[in-house]
Amino acid sequence: MKFAMSFFSILALIITGTIFFQYHAYSSDLETGNGEFHYSQEIEIVYRENSLDIRQHFKNLPNQKVKIKWPENAVNPSCFIENEKSCDRLSEEVSYFKKGETKSQSVSYIIPIEGGLKEKMLIQNVFATLTNGETSYSVVHISTDSKIVGQWITGLPLVGQQQLSLVNYTMFSGYGTVRDIYWQTGNLKVQEQTPVLSIYAPEAISKDFLTSLENLQFLNDQHIAIIQEKNPVKEHDDRLLFLPELTEQAVEKEVILSQIKSQYKFEDSPTWLPEVVASYLVKDTIGSAKTKEIVKTLKEYMTANQESAWQEALNKLGEEPISPATMDELLSVVLDAKTSYFKLNADQENGTYPLLFEDDRSVYVNDVLKEDIQVILFEGQVLYTADTLLPYLGYTAGEGENGYYINSDNRTFRFPKEPGFYVFNQRRYSTISEPIVKIANHYYVEEAWLQRLFLVELQKSDDRIQVLTQE
Repeated sequence: MKFAMSFFSILALIITGTIFFQYHAYSSDLETGNGEFHYSQEIEIVYRENSLDIRQHFKNLPNQKVKIKWPENAVNPSCFIENEKSCDRLSEEVSYFKKGETKSQSVSYIIPIEGGLKEKMLIQNVFATLTNGETSYSVVHISTDSKIVGQWITGLPLVGQQQLSLVNYTMFSGYGTVRDIYWQTGNLKVQEQTPVLSIYAPEAISKDFLTSLENLQFLNDQHIAIIQEKNPVKEHDDRLLFLPELTEQAVEKEVILSQIKSQYKFEDSPTWLPEVVASYLVKDTIGSAKTKEIVKTLKEYMTANQESAWQEALNKLGEEPISPATMDELLSVVLDAKTSYFKLNADQENGTYPLLFEDDRSVYVNDVLKEDIQVILFEGQVLYTADTLLPYLGYTAGEGENGYYINSDNRTFRFPKEPGFYVFNQRRYSTISEPIVKIANHYYVEEAWLQRLFLVELQKSDDRIQVLTQE
C-alpha cells in the first residue's frame, strides 16, 4: 500500500511539474508574442495625391503581445482613433500591440505611389501584418476619385462597386488574407465569379469555357482572381493569376499550382516539384514535360500497394517544408529501398534522371573505407561508380574519343559507345550484356563484370561491401 501511495505521489509530482513548465512556456509566449493565433481584418483604402491612405482594423486579437510588421514603404504609421479603445494596446513606437483584453485595434499609414496609378500596376505587400498571426477573414474597401476610371482587383471575391458623384467605390470580402492589389485602366471587368474563382477579362467569356470550369478539381476553396493579360506579371500574390489566354487547361494548371504553393512550403525546390505533388493530389498529371515523365516513371514502377501508400503519404503532407530530400525520404519508405530520385532530377537540368536505388552499405577496398564509391541498383543490375572505384584498383578511367577507357600498367580496356563488344589489350571481345553502363553522364561498372575483368573478389555483410584485389 505504501508503495502504491509513493508511486501515485511521484506521478502527481511529475504531472504537476509538467503542467507548471507547460504553463510557464505558454505564459512566456503570451509575453513575448510567440503564440500563434487567427484574426480578421477590415481595410479601408483611399487613393489620393499619388498615395494610398490606409486604415486597417484588426479584430479578434489575442490577449498577448502582438508584433506588427509594417510594409517596407509605409509612411507615418500611427493609431487611427475609431473609438476610445481602438489604440489602447498600441505601443508608443507603434511596433506592437500590448497584451490586453481589447479585441480590436486600428492603425493608419500611407503607401506612396511614385508617379501615381499607371495603366497596369501591381502594388505588392501593401498591408500591415501581425507576426505569428494568420488572417481568417478580410474585408477591403477601395475609393478613388470619380475622374479616375479603372478596375481594382485583390484576389478576394468582389462584393460590388459603385460610381458615385465624387468617388468610385469597390468592396471585396472573403476568407484568408490579402497582400497585393492590382489596378488596370480600360474596360477590364469581372466576367464570372464562382466560390473559388473571379475571372476578369475585357470581353465576355464563352459559355463552353464557363461550363468546363465546373468540372475542374481544386485543392482548396481559397478564392483566386484570374486576370486575362497578354503580358502576364511574373511575380505576384498567389491569389492573383495573370493568363494570356483563358483555357480550361491553363486555368486548371495555374490555379492548382497557386493553391499548392500557398498550402505547402517548398524549400530549395525546382519548379517541377510542386507540379509533381499537385499531380498526385488532384490525381491528374499537370505541368511540364519533366513532371509528366517523373510521374509516368513512378506509376510504371510502383505496385498497386506502393502507389496507394505513396498517394496516402502525399495526402498527409503537413506544414513541414517540402524539398527534393524530403520527397526522397518518403519515396524510399514507400519503395522500401533508398533512392535519391528527386534530388538527382533537381540536379539534372536537361531531361530526367532514371529511377535507381542505392546500396547504403559502406564500401571498402582492401580493408580501407572509400566514401566516394557508390553502389546502385538499376534495372536488375548492381553497379559501382567506375570513376571512383577503378583508380583504387590501380587504373586510370575516363571518357575518350571512342568510348570509355580504363588503363593500368599492363592492362588496357576500351568500352565503345556502340554495345555488343569491348577491347582488351587491343583484342576485341563480344558481349551479351554491357560491362560499363552510362547513366545520365555517369559511368558505372556492372558487378559481375567488375569481378571478371578487373580480378577482384567481393565480400558482403549486412553493413559493408569489401572489394579485394587478387593481384
